[in-house]
Amino acid sequence: MENLIQLVNRLQRACTALGDHGEESALPTLWDALPSIAVVGGQSSGKSSVLESIVGKDFLPRGSGIVTRRPLVLQLHRIDEGREYAEFGHLPRKRFTDFAAVRKEIADETDRETGRSKQISSVPIYLSIYSPNVVNLTLIDLPGLTKVAVEGQSEGIVADIENMVRSYIEKPNCIILAVSPANQDLATSDAIKISREVDPKGERTFGVLTKIDLMDKGTDAVDILEGRAYKLQFPWIGVVNRSQQDINKNVDMIAARRREKEYFSSTPEYRHMANRMGSEHLGKVMSKHLESVIKSRIPGLQSLISKTIIELETELSRLGKPIATDAGGKLYMIMEVCRTFDGIFKEHLDGVRPGGDKIYNVFDNQLPAALKRLQFDKQLSMDNVRKLITEADGYQPHLIAPEQGYRRLIESSLTSMKGPAEAAVDAVHAILKELVHKSISETAELKQYPSLRVEVNGAAVESLERMRDESKKATLQLVEMECSYLTVDFFRKLPQDIEKGGNPTHSIFDRYNDSYLRRIGSNVLSYVNMVCATLRNSIPKSVVYCQVREAKRSLLDHFFTDLGKKEGKQLGTLLDEDPAIMQRRISLAKRLELYRAAQAEIDSVAWAK
Repeated sequence: MENLIQLVNRLQRACTALGDHGEESALPTLWDALPSIAVVGGQSSGKSSVLESIVGKDFLPRGSGIVTRRPLVLQLHRIDEGREYAEFGHLPRKRFTDFAAVRKEIADETDRETGRSKQISSVPIYLSIYSPNVVNLTLIDLPGLTKVAVEGQSEGIVADIENMVRSYIEKPNCIILAVSPANQDLATSDAIKISREVDPKGERTFGVLTKIDLMDKGTDAVDILEGRAYKLQFPWIGVVNRSQQDINKNVDMIAARRREKEYFSSTPEYRHMANRMGSEHLGKVMSKHLESVIKSRIPGLQSLISKTIIELETELSRLGKPIATDAGGKLYMIMEVCRTFDGIFKEHLDGVRPGGDKIYNVFDNQLPAALKRLQFDKQLSMDNVRKLITEADGYQPHLIAPEQGYRRLIESSLTSMKGPAEAAVDAVHAILKELVHKSISETAELKQYPSLRVEVNGAAVESLERMRDESKKATLQLVEMECSYLTVDFFRKLPQDIEKGGNPTHSIFDRYNDSYLRRIGSNVLSYVNMVCATLRNSIPKSVVYCQVREAKRSLLDHFFTDLGKKEGKQLGTLLDEDPAIMQRRISLAKRLELYRAAQAEIDSVAWAK
């Protein structure tokens, strides 16, 4: 079972090394889930003496006012033999065998964090003590509760200390060691008051009564120790610490323990409970209780750690990879991000993601509707047909069929088809542009780098504009090709009306009557409609070839070419990630490292059991 406490010791040290010491944070904290024992008491309660009695060494700073200004995580390790020594978490390779030097280092390390301003800090100091005179136990010594600020401290320090103490003991995994002096009214005890607020049923509070030997003559602490004055779930434990005179004389702590035992066994009021009194008994009780609590919490810890690892990995994946330091790495990162964007863009076009269907809608609805709206009746009105046929004849009227007149009528009608053709090109361009913006917003990696997002957007839109211009040129050429060369078969069918019994004299000499002009208008309209049907099929092919196909093939080709010419510094400006995101990624990575180490530690202990 001893390795359970050592497991928590290792996890707590790892937490502190990675900046997790139970402070409020948006990140999950393992510290809060680990069982711990927090020592709580007022400044004059004898709290420091209790800890020194459990350890059997005089090692804590002493003085007036607030001496403990940072939490001290005291990890006790029982060794079978050898010389006692201590190690600090911030000085891992240095062993202290002189405990007066330990006291000085605690004070110095406190000043390093808080300065000499007598302010407090929630960042703990880790101290491990290895001795044959201790039990395996971990205690967190918190600053003593006080009612007034001393000189050099802010007025808010009273509340600050209370808030720090409360932040530790309000957590359900914290066992509270409430230290109260017997020579003061228990109703005024700072430790009992704050413990009752966070643990009203006393289910995780151990009461420790100090200074029993200093009570007024004729009074005793039996009612408190037997739980009649203030009942807790666990029995009260009384201790007798060294007096100030003993401290001044450097009375040995082991000798002080013997005297403590003699006091309880020889005092009539406490003789019947002497076997459950004293600092040595307190250490054993707390060690046994801590072991049982840790054992009961292991399944919950394993579940919490596994769940949190998944959450951290998911969040890190969402934030993306950290920025490479070398130029090659930066170029590779940018290319990878661009490829991801390009892949998403293609998925929109191919129907994997929504949006590409809008292009088909242009071809199936918008273009046919625009062609249908063309007002050929104006171009083929009687007056316009007469005008164009007459103008085309010039000084020499046509003999059989007004070929030049037909050409002019057809060309003027077909030219009006350029409008719908250009509109189709522009409509597809707008859709492709919209899909670019959509794909950029859906590329999580681009959210990391605002400058790269702007550059990619600009490069993609610029490419689309080039493709639009090429598409417009090719599509208008389709219309111009229809204008420049008319289908011969159409004209060959025109004389058939004469062969079927028409009046040739009428069609040769009376060229410009209404019936004849209507027939010409009808023939032209028939030809124009035939061309409309052809363009309705060929325009989409041209648009897809010049815009959609090219966008899929080479949307960022020009950008990649320019990218290859940039130097490392220029590439770095594209990867201008938000510092807050960079910091969060670092914090999450550290936290993930902590949880993976914790998972390995707990699994090894669980398997050992």
